[in-house]
Amino acid sequence: MVLRAVDGVEPTVHEDAYVDDAAVVVGDVTVERDASVWPNATLRGDQPIRIREGANVQDNAVCHEDAVVGPYATVGHTAIVHAATVEERALVGMGAVVLDDATIGTGAIVAAGSVVTEGTDVPPETLVAGTPAEVVKEVPDSSWRAAADRYVEKADLYAETSTVVEEE
Repeated sequence: MVLRAVDGVEPTVHEDAYVDDAAVVVGDVTVERDASVWPNATLRGDQPIRIREGANVQDNAVCHEDAVVGPYATVGHTAIVHAATVEERALVGMGAVVLDDATIGTGAIVAAGSVVTEGTDVPPETLVAGTPAEVVKEVPDSSWRAAADRYVEKADLYAETSTVVEEE
């Protein structure tokens, strides 16, 4: 992993968090207990970024400028969260983009490839999709709410067993 200070501000990573060796975490970033940051994810904290307990930021995702990923929330592969809030147990699908001052409500799902425009408040426990993202339906009991629990387990496995096989 690359942990880099900027202007004297260092990232803070809880000892029980998992940050992959191929992730980049720069500046004012906090990664809390049981959270995980996966290969090639970039968290650039020019402004504070908070990855709360049990949250996961998956492969190739980007979080920047005042991003908050709430407890047990998921930011999917190649997604972007820019100066926005993803609340508890919410999921930002693969390749989705969440723009400045948007809030993804508790338990809400942003469908893969969708764009949540600036200042949008996605209601809790809804599925939004499209560009711009719009509410498709309510999802009060979505099985996706447990996605972060699986990533806590997966992060423990990786932390305990992953090794570099060959390095050039």
